[in-house]
Amino acid sequence: MTGTVHVVGAGLAGLSAAVRLVEAGRRVIVHEAAKQAGGRCRSYFDPALGLTIDNGNHLLLSGNRDALDFLAAVGAPADALTGPAEAAFPFADLDTGERWTLRPNAGRLPWWVLDARRRVPGSRARDYLAPLGLFRAGGRAATIGESMACEGLLWERLWHPVLLAALNTEPRESDAGLAAAILRETLGAGGRACRPLVAVAGLSAAFVDPALRHLAQRGADIRFGRRLRALDRTGSAVARLDFGDAPETLGPDDAVVLALPAWVAADLIPGLAVPQAHRSIVNAHFAVAPPPGTPLLLGVVGGVTEWLFAYPDRLSVTISGADRLLDVPREDLAQTIWGEVARLTGQEGAPLPRWQIVKEKRATFAATPQEAARRPGARTHLANLALAGDWTATGLPSTIEGAIRSGATAASVVVEDKAALRGAA
Repeated sequence: MTGTVHVVGAGLAGLSAAVRLVEAGRRVIVHEAAKQAGGRCRSYFDPALGLTIDNGNHLLLSGNRDALDFLAAVGAPADALTGPAEAAFPFADLDTGERWTLRPNAGRLPWWVLDARRRVPGSRARDYLAPLGLFRAGGRAATIGESMACEGLLWERLWHPVLLAALNTEPRESDAGLAAAILRETLGAGGRACRPLVAVAGLSAAFVDPALRHLAQRGADIRFGRRLRALDRTGSAVARLDFGDAPETLGPDDAVVLALPAWVAADLIPGLAVPQAHRSIVNAHFAVAPPPGTPLLLGVVGGVTEWLFAYPDRLSVTISGADRLLDVPREDLAQTIWGEVARLTGQEGAPLPRWQIVKEKRATFAATPQEAARRPGARTHLANLALAGDWTATGLPSTIEGAIRSGATAASVVVEDKAALRGAA
């Protein structure tokens, strides 16, 4: 196939699109405004910690097929993602001191709910039927609160923390369809699809660096410091990409994949409907090695901490839907969270180590029915322009899996549309 595809944005959505396109035989140029690739999913050296950290802790599951296929395609290291041999999710309740491990069985038939040793303490097997209401919501613009019971022990100890982490929005007001999609691809697919996976060596080492090497080896041109200022159009197609002093004029066989944040895409394409409301995430990092026996991932209820990640050189906490914490002074947050982490790891009373608090105000779109309805598809009204990003209509909330899936979809649109035009000619 002839023609160049300009991929604007080198986050995971843009890298996914570029990888698919070079595999399809297209010439690809990747333009990225920053000095590095990865977007929200990258690693960097933090001077306050003296460590390399990710700009957000991310959990993947063994059922995230698009993400795993991407890693395989770019030749990522075999140990890029680390996790237990089976689906196992340790939890701790800071209020009561109780600990338990949720252990779904490997197959689709969920017999594990009949075994009290695998369930949340105090829960009954029939309590696990509550999410069926999410699937009955069908195509209606219903919230989780309208579709299932949002109260009781199992809600507080399982469904609320899991759905909040997946949707980054208060679950009661979140879209039931997005919640159903997450459960269908993970817990609903059995324990084989639920094994937790973490990029212990960093997101860049797992996803970004292998992708850049793969693209370079296949002749892709990757250009940093290239901020797109405008899309110049002629008729129903993009004619030129304005990067300031170095514009790119598009030929008749060229195309564009726009893999930028929603608000940037809306500025470049007047009239484009995109999600307007967003939710924040707060991450806390502590430069202390986890004590022996600390689980790789620990779900936490009854405190500010929600998920505790135990990296080899640090303990990191993720708090989703964290708008309430944005105005809390960073020092106060560090003290509060460290107090909880110290209790959870058997270090109660230990002094606050070197720390870093990262507040990401627009981490994801708000996963409400109203905002989900604003998500555009990959195909646009411009014949040679496709969209990618976890905010597009992937069928999933804002996740790594959704971002990578969106890039693959945008690449397919470009290839298929050009093939159709060539066939018609």
